[in-house]
Amino acid sequence: MNRRLLTILLVAFFIAAACAFLVARLIGSRMAAGRPAAVTSVIAAKTDIKLGTILTADNLKTIEISGAGMVPAGAIPVKDKGKVIGRGVISDLYEGEPIIESRLAAVGAGGGLAPAIPPGMRACAVKVDEVVGVSGFATQGMRVDVIISGTPPGEQNSAQGTQARTVLQNIQILSAGTDYQQVRDNEGKAKQVQVVNLLVTPEQAQTLELASSQTIRLVLRNPLDTKIVPVAGTATGSLFTGQNVAPAKNVRVASPKSIAPRGYSIEVFNGSKQSETKFTSGGRQ
Repeated sequence: MNRRLLTILLVAFFIAAACAFLVARLIGSRMAAGRPAAVTSVIAAKTDIKLGTILTADNLKTIEISGAGMVPAGAIPVKDKGKVIGRGVISDLYEGEPIIESRLAAVGAGGGLAPAIPPGMRACAVKVDEVVGVSGFATQGMRVDVIISGTPPGEQNSAQGTQARTVLQNIQILSAGTDYQQVRDNEGKAKQVQVVNLLVTPEQAQTLELASSQTIRLVLRNPLDTKIVPVAGTATGSLFTGQNVAPAKNVRVASPKSIAPRGYSIEVFNGSKQSETKFTSGGRQ
């Protein structure tokens, strides 16, 4: 066979093979695009669910998530719905949100706030005013500093007046809501108050207990700012002078020193005899 003809046939064969490969790839991609993606059914929140809620069938619904890799890690499949009912929620869930295993308390732990407290930590409730409670910043997961204001014991007559101190820094808010005081209002109904639960160590819980006798204020901070810095206290007097007023010092009055009595003596000459008699300011010695 003519070598030139053979070369032409080989080139034509490779061109035809390349075209066939490209056509096969194009047809395959279009067929894959038209094929329905894999669908996974998982358990989701039917309505907004607050921290501490015990899940029931009325709180749950089924949603379908299509596409590989789109299902959140830890999502609970529909077949395990029975394992979800009766467990407590340890963080707020929102309508339509897939329920993740890490957002639920352990089996048998119950509901309420207790399952959300990490080992070694404590939840300490602090009453706040309506401005702090209703303004929206005192929500779960936020970080705050705790400031108290009052007059230190023994300094009621101090020139400083009321003083403010930062007693705790970078404290996480575990939950925020309302509670009812034992004190009744004029109509005999329990008063509704704003309560913020702070996540603290046992030592910090003791500090908060002592601070509860003073006026407490929560100060919002950036959650990424975890640095603890020394903060000098501020007194009312400094608002008018521009500098911290030193507390009044007790003036000690020195007692008068006892003065030694002055004495004198008289010499008496009687003939050849001489005698001496000494006297003090208080009388004869």
